[in-house]
Amino acid sequence: MAGKIPRTFIDDLLVKLDIVELIDSRVKLKKQGKDYSTCCPFHNERTPSFTVSQEKQFYHCFGCGVHGNAIDFVMEFDRLEFVEAIEELSSQLGLDVPRNQTCGGIPRSSYIPNDQKRGLYQMMGEIARFYQRTLRTDIGYVAIDYLKGRGLSGKIVQQFGIGYVADVWNQVRTRFGKDNKSQQTLISIGMLIENDNGQRYDRFRGRIMFPIRDRRGRVVGFGGRVLGNGTPKYLNSPEMPIFHKGRELYGLYEALQAHRKPKLLIIVEGYMDVVALAQFGIDYAVASLGTSTTAEHIQILFRQTSSVVCCYDGDHAGRDAAWRTMEQALSHLKDGCQLKFMFLPEGEDPDSMIREIGKDAFEVELAAAMSLSEFMYSTLIEQVDTSSLEGKAKLTTLTVPLIEKIPGGTLRLYLRNILGQKLGLPNEQQLEKLINLQGKLKARKTLPEMKRTPMREVITLLLQNPRFAESVPPLDGLDKLAIPGLILFTTMLELCRQRPNIATGQLIEFWRGTDQNALLGKLAIWMLPITENNALEVFLDSLDKILTQCVQQQIAKLQAKSNNVGLSVEEKQELQLLILNRLG
Repeated sequence: MAGKIPRTFIDDLLVKLDIVELIDSRVKLKKQGKDYSTCCPFHNERTPSFTVSQEKQFYHCFGCGVHGNAIDFVMEFDRLEFVEAIEELSSQLGLDVPRNQTCGGIPRSSYIPNDQKRGLYQMMGEIARFYQRTLRTDIGYVAIDYLKGRGLSGKIVQQFGIGYVADVWNQVRTRFGKDNKSQQTLISIGMLIENDNGQRYDRFRGRIMFPIRDRRGRVVGFGGRVLGNGTPKYLNSPEMPIFHKGRELYGLYEALQAHRKPKLLIIVEGYMDVVALAQFGIDYAVASLGTSTTAEHIQILFRQTSSVVCCYDGDHAGRDAAWRTMEQALSHLKDGCQLKFMFLPEGEDPDSMIREIGKDAFEVELAAAMSLSEFMYSTLIEQVDTSSLEGKAKLTTLTVPLIEKIPGGTLRLYLRNILGQKLGLPNEQQLEKLINLQGKLKARKTLPEMKRTPMREVITLLLQNPRFAESVPPLDGLDKLAIPGLILFTTMLELCRQRPNIATGQLIEFWRGTDQNALLGKLAIWMLPITENNALEVFLDSLDKILTQCVQQQIAKLQAKSNNVGLSVEEKQELQLLILNRLG
């Protein structure tokens, strides 16, 4: 695992980028006044509502609400994760992405520079091609027979890059590890194993090889299926600098090649399930890599589509796996995202089932998959007796924390209404009363419109106009006062002073991944009822009100101390000065 990307590099990257040029290279922009506009690339619309500000280095869609800086746009449009977006933008500028040498106890040796990482991708690609060539030789006939027996065509085998490695100890070592340095590289990418005696040998032997590709199509790991009765049946690449099981999904690259914007993605359990489904025309399935479906997997999937179906065995283990996936997914279920569950008959897997019933019937089963609400409540009700008050109370206790994880207000309300029906409560007020009596989580209410306060105004106006920092006098000692929002404001003020030409998009990046990020995103697009001519005046007026509040709080603090333990000479002078300034 590499160290974190230094914040200074991210800040400098955003300074070097022009968000207008970046977005215009992907979506044609049209000049409108001092800003630019186009039809939003993230939702269907006929009238342009997507605006890009060159001054703020920030974009916003008034139709669907999406907004952000250059990094956010590349993440959304190119469907990349944060680090991948940084790497993509850096490569456009011809820059290497640096990493902190230590991060959270990570040793120096774990850091791999970008040029070396490119070498690792290249070697993995060469090994994948070697496996594919081996499949087509006399050595690979046993694997060919197996694949044909599973009903796979040569076209689908080629599409997924499936290969074969003979059951010998040193094919990869001999071909790709001709010296100690190259062997060390092979060890680092999990292709060689070094035992306690210093002997090195191939990790994969006698297996059909499934290359695992990232969303850019680069081979980052392998899954090997043993032929015969050997164990383990499936063997995956270990965690390594370019491969993290919790972030990759087998078949996602191929699914996105087939569908730029897939309407649906299916999660299945195995490589062969993905390939077999694709063979029959269901070319939108993915599989987790020998691990449970993670929250990061869910995030990745919902970046690509709004509808995900989890296809699991119908036994106890399959339903447990489905429940774990649901729990991981809840906090990522925004309105418009749909998660469903398809449980297979006993003894069936997707591979065998689609051979038996065919594509059309399989898609009918997909369409009839169990909804999130149906799965959640059917599972929970098995644990309680809803005919008793105690059982109803327990159902509430089990359900409400799950519902409260969901960010989508419509889905949350829908699940709450179902809970009321299950409890036999005819209206929302009675359900609300029961939840409050449980002492758990109070029902979330629709957020009111943003209320104007002096603190919100100064944060908003500074965020949208970082140059206003030049007009703020020194504010020494304010960080000691307990005024909500004050630390956020003073931190933002300091950043603006350190970087006089910082733009909104660069400024907001400082809070990525923090609790304040969502609030600042809203404030960045909050349209205060003011004009460009009086914005600074409103900012300074609101700041004046905050400073007055600070003075009053400090006076009260010193007076309380004076009454209890007394004040020092300096504190008495400070109190007198504060009172005089207030009176003046």
